[in-house]
Amino acid sequence: MKNTSKYRAWLGCLLLLNASAAMGAPVAAKPNILLILADDLGWSDIGCYGSEISTPNLDALAADGLRFTQFYNTGRCCPTRASLLTGLYPHQAGMGGMTLDLGVDGYRGDLNKECVTIAEVLRAAGYATYAAGKWHVTKFKVPSKTAEEDKFNWPLQRGFDRYFGIINGAANYFHPESLALDNTPQPTPGDGFYTTDAFVDKAIEFINDCPKDKPFFLYLAFNAPHWPLQAPPADVAKYQGKYAEGWDKLREERHARQIQLGLLDSDWALSPRTDDIPAWDSLSLEDKARSEEIMTLYAAVVDHMDQAVGRLIDDLKKRGELDNTLIFFMSDNGGCAEGGVLGKLEKSTPSDSAYCGEAWANLENTPFRLYKHYNHEGGTSAPFIVHWPAGIPLKGELRTQPSHLIDIMATSVDVSGAKYPAEFNGHPITPMEGKSLLPEFAGQPVERGPIFWEHMGNAAVRDGDWKLVRLGRNGAWELYNMKTDRTELHDLAATNPEKAKDLAAKWDAWAERARVKPYPSEKKGKGKKKGKKKGEESGDE
Repeated sequence: MKNTSKYRAWLGCLLLLNASAAMGAPVAAKPNILLILADDLGWSDIGCYGSEISTPNLDALAADGLRFTQFYNTGRCCPTRASLLTGLYPHQAGMGGMTLDLGVDGYRGDLNKECVTIAEVLRAAGYATYAAGKWHVTKFKVPSKTAEEDKFNWPLQRGFDRYFGIINGAANYFHPESLALDNTPQPTPGDGFYTTDAFVDKAIEFINDCPKDKPFFLYLAFNAPHWPLQAPPADVAKYQGKYAEGWDKLREERHARQIQLGLLDSDWALSPRTDDIPAWDSLSLEDKARSEEIMTLYAAVVDHMDQAVGRLIDDLKKRGELDNTLIFFMSDNGGCAEGGVLGKLEKSTPSDSAYCGEAWANLENTPFRLYKHYNHEGGTSAPFIVHWPAGIPLKGELRTQPSHLIDIMATSVDVSGAKYPAEFNGHPITPMEGKSLLPEFAGQPVERGPIFWEHMGNAAVRDGDWKLVRLGRNGAWELYNMKTDRTELHDLAATNPEKAKDLAAKWDAWAERARVKPYPSEKKGKGKKKGKKKGEESGDE
């Protein structure tokens, strides 16, 4: 692509200049790549996206890098991880649902052999490849007695040199039961363990062991802030009393900050509470106190994740690696409404644990509608920060063009000089779906077509300023002009039926091409915890 080639030439010149200017220390032509994924973090949950939660380390990355205002995930954890790792839509990689085999190729619950991971592609280009944190793209888990041959989709079998983390989905932060080191399940840790810290400790260990003649790729996938929410007492104490105003007032405050930060058009109205969510002032004192505790835990989990990111960044600085490390930060889906309308709070040791519930998820996704699971903006919009001092000429800017996590593979291939294979381990490989974001780094447009979604029957297509979206397989299509109404409040399907018809046809063609269809049977799709109503747990997390 013309813009990409122009940017790549500029980047090569910049790296050569940096190499000669850095007191004789050469800058590697290939950057390190650090991919950080948060779990169930809402679009507005970090400071530089409007939150009251303290996230100075992520905010600093944004101030010295770029923030994207229309970056999308798939709306759910397993599909996002599959899509992010492979550069494909999740169904093409076999992960249209969760880690359950639903009987058709788009929904096998495991990465298939027709995809490659970023680690597999970059390792072939000379990178050391490491992963720490939540994996959750295989149905063969810990602590089950997984045979060696069933670990074909564990990290070391998908291109990573080293791995430490939780193979499963949800986990206790202090005493996780699904840990693995490389290919070996680990015993449940005792006191003094906390997943967020342990993942970063091991990530630092991995990159410090990286051979000096190799660039590294590190995939750091936190389980924070996924339920069951648990945090060290010192972090919880920082937020005591901060949520006494309740979700209505705090949502208005976040919205105002987002407009002030330039993240939103002031003409986009704040979406209203759903009918399920009560006004904060209508709650009893007991419900208010309990709800405050839940969001206090959530904020503490996010705050501690930011602290851990800061420790990793400090280590990169000490090693002289930060300037030539391309860092991506994003979330796997929107804020999570699981746990009922008012959430759940469970008293335990060493920390209380909680599920945020729908009311607080509505705050987390300010100003958008709906949540994780759904393809409306609240489900699929992710905060997205890119930091790369050696490769981003413009600092602290916003990027407003729509992009998607399928673009991370294409960007990684572009900056590394790697070759995306047509065949791997004797299997034909599905071509990449994404576009390199390199032109965006220099403020140039990326030429792209529509972006598509499907999960649990929820579906959408975004094409330029237009978005078609539906709730459920049998739901009516809704049409929105995202330039004038990104909060999806004014359905134009009835007044612009031709546009709705055109986008629906594009979605149908994609669904046939990308293995969304054939759908799994309704009966098979109602596996463990399936078929729950909005705001309840669903799937295999």
